[in-house]
Amino acid sequence: MKSVVIHAEGRVRVEERPVPHIQAEDDVLVRVVCSGLCGSDIPRIFAKGAHYYPITLGHEFSGYVEACGTGVNDLQAGDAVACVPLLPCFTCPECEKGFFSLCKQYQFVGSRSEGGNAEYIVVKRANLFRLPAEMTIEDGAFIEPITVGLHAFHLAQGCEGKNVIIVGAGTIGLLAMQCALALGAASVTAIDINDDKLALATALGATQVYNSKTLSAEEILAALHDTRFDQLVLETAGTPQTVALAIDIAGPRAQVALVGTLHHDLTLSSATFGRILRKELTLLGSWMNYSAPWPGEEWETAARLLNEKKLQLAPLIAHTGNSESFASAIQALNGSPMQGKILLRLD
Repeated sequence: MKSVVIHAEGRVRVEERPVPHIQAEDDVLVRVVCSGLCGSDIPRIFAKGAHYYPITLGHEFSGYVEACGTGVNDLQAGDAVACVPLLPCFTCPECEKGFFSLCKQYQFVGSRSEGGNAEYIVVKRANLFRLPAEMTIEDGAFIEPITVGLHAFHLAQGCEGKNVIIVGAGTIGLLAMQCALALGAASVTAIDINDDKLALATALGATQVYNSKTLSAEEILAALHDTRFDQLVLETAGTPQTVALAIDIAGPRAQVALVGTLHHDLTLSSATFGRILRKELTLLGSWMNYSAPWPGEEWETAARLLNEKKLQLAPLIAHTGNSESFASAIQALNGSPMQGKILLRLD
């Protein structure tokens, strides 16, 4: 089978590898149809951030069940599924409380084990989410990134009736923004430094947008004056500057959910730290996308919103191609952020 393989020197190659075989009773063989590149994959490729090399990445994929181990009786060949990449131990105190994202003894598809950027993959039954019959297989590859924002909403006890502010209008931010609109947010504001992304946010339904490169935090805070109460701020860009911005622009007693992963040290000025206290902000750390019962309401909500056609995915896709095209598109990034989702399509 064809597999998009990452080597330690940052080279992305299409290689022929054996089709994996079911070995355990809870194994499932999946024929992959669509697989997306995640922003977290970029340091794995270009900054030696993977657990081992060579490795096939890919944790945002959908496909069809080919065969099941003897212990799997709720899936059968032909079922459409999406990857649930985390495999917690299910037995530690954190798992027993349903805090699956906090499990310290976990495995992870496409990071700690081979991923879905290949024609076939074997995963555990717990790593698969059955897709609704009406859903297109392509939409299934977006469920995992959609649940990232939905997990932050879960931790914040929902977004209905709240003034939601998305700091960072990348793929995760724009998916979260659309979910907030679909789930009854009172208003949704998008903030970014890229006018094209802000234009896309507007087209996707944002109530208002602000460019934090041309406007100061004080100017954005003033512009948000009429929606300063009942705020839920999601920081999705994962930079020290956007974390500070999220705190600076938040309204009184706002919830600030930190979703983006930092790759540089964060230093807050005394003034910004003081705003956490003086505005009585609630800071929420949001890690991954799981809750009880496994894999969580986030996954059910994502599937429902997709099935109800509440989310537009096509405008978020920058590239779709076969193995060779996908590998070339990744290599061309050379470590820079994606400007839209890069998708592998296998037919």
